[in-house]
Amino acid sequence: MDNAGRRVRISVGPVSLEAELKSNKTADAIYAALPIETALNIWGEEFYFKIPGVTDHRETATTQVKVGDVAFWGAGGVLTIFFGRTPMSRGPDPVPVDRVNIVGRILGDPTLLRQAMSATKIKVEKI
Repeated sequence: MDNAGRRVRISVGPVSLEAELKSNKTADAIYAALPIETALNIWGEEFYFKIPGVTDHRETATTQVKVGDVAFWGAGGVLTIFFGRTPMSRGPDPVPVDRVNIVGRILGDPTLLRQAMSATKIKVEKI
């Protein structure tokens, strides 16, 4: 089965964006766990939230992420969405607190998520 091109809708406060998931085992598990609506945490310009039942296969474990990346942090069991600088950033790129597994990418302008910084919930669903 070809998993490329799987899209999800991410809704936070007034912002709704689409993302495309990669074809890897961790992304497969995230897609299978959808839809989810849960409490949202914010760290700099990164949203993160628990997504239960997902195993991190660490296919792309890295600390090199870009604005717009969607990643899974296995140690915390959370999905992360990078839309700007984090407290560990030295330049314009976000820097995660630990290695993350990149599982997808925001389609469109991820910086629109800055308009949702006061949100307390996030919803991710299959399109």
